[in-house]
Amino acid sequence: MEKLEEKLAHLMRAVDDLSDVVARQGGEIDVLTRRVRLLMEREAGREADGGSGEANVKPPHW
Repeated sequence: MEKLEEKLAHLMRAVDDLSDVVARQGGEIDVLTRRVRLLMEREAGREADGGSGEANVKPPHW
């Protein structure tokens, strides 16, 4: 019985640790999602303004 209690305690600790990891990663995903949305909106604004075409300009060494 003591071994089962010990295993249960270890499993509960592992579940708690994994829960903390999932919660932290959820927060990180939210932050990254907001950043991607901001970058997409910024790029859409640049395209709407006509863009400068910098992406299609050959580097000076060509």
